[in-house]
Amino acid sequence: MTDTLEHLPTGPVLIVGGYGTVGSALARLSAPSWPLLLTGRNPSNGEAIAAELGASIRRWDLADPEPFTAQVRAVINAVNDPNDRVLGAAVRAGIPYVDLTRWTSRMLRAATVATLLQPTAPVLLSSGWMGGIVNLVAASLACELGGAQSIEVAIRYDVNDSAGADSVDFIDRLGHDYEVRRGGSPVTVSPLSDTRWVDIGGHRTKVARLDTPEQLTLPLTLGVASATTRIGFSSHASTTALLAAKGMGFFRWGRGNRWTGIRRSLLYSPGRGGSAIIRIDAQGHGGTRTAVITDPSGQAHLTALGGYLGLRHVLGGVASPGVAFPESRPDLADALAVLRSHNVSIEAA
Repeated sequence: MTDTLEHLPTGPVLIVGGYGTVGSALARLSAPSWPLLLTGRNPSNGEAIAAELGASIRRWDLADPEPFTAQVRAVINAVNDPNDRVLGAAVRAGIPYVDLTRWTSRMLRAATVATLLQPTAPVLLSSGWMGGIVNLVAASLACELGGAQSIEVAIRYDVNDSAGADSVDFIDRLGHDYEVRRGGSPVTVSPLSDTRWVDIGGHRTKVARLDTPEQLTLPLTLGVASATTRIGFSSHASTTALLAAKGMGFFRWGRGNRWTGIRRSLLYSPGRGGSAIIRIDAQGHGGTRTAVITDPSGQAHLTALGGYLGLRHVLGGVASPGVAFPESRPDLADALAVLRSHNVSIEAA
């Protein structure tokens, strides 16, 4: 048997991973607007938030072949879906779908899988950094310029922030070169290369290249000739440790499950909370624009806001059937206004 979802316009929104770190924040944002069905591997872990929000809760372990069935109005996926179980079930049923958690190669696979299934509902692949928030702000800057030739993103990752285990999945990609666009042409670059110091919201931060989905989608959707994302850490020691591990070749010879714990120990040490701060620089014929995004509630909250905006979009009656990315939405100003209403600042610099 296979997973079977049925589209019920009056049913709940299904949040897969709905009581994890990002999922819980997303559920709290969504509960005032829609009834919710929260799923995950261990429903007992989600009983408190389900009771708090009046949500339903069920088990759906994507590693367990036991089929899952439900009637829902929309699906948002906040966990890894390596076999496209959630994606496939939603698209086959014609259910509006949002995805938050794919690195670039898996997002490409998702776009291909969804397209081959010929979706009759919106499929929003919102896996750009922080649930596609970077995509939205970059698109807004490009619009101000009348088009952008280059977009550069600099992320300050707060190592003291609360975070789920999946939040550092990107560390497993640091041994893989990846393709970006430079001057309109494809080039292959290495993770943690091309380091530089950047002022990110008043914090002088050393940043280096990172493979993220917006570097693929922004050239396709906005016609950007060059797109670059770099990351640095609130702890300079963490940045130094990662760059040293890269220099020793650890991320190439230390691949595979055997080394997963060691790889993640270099970065994953969630604390009580911190801020998410991102700088975006856009350059075009109309000049340059810079924006700094700051969410004092942290990275999980900002990612959840990206998912919440995605849900509003696919359920708002204006999204077209088929695969899309966050920066393609026509209501960018409204989306940014929603972010600001949730205490996210987007300031020119």
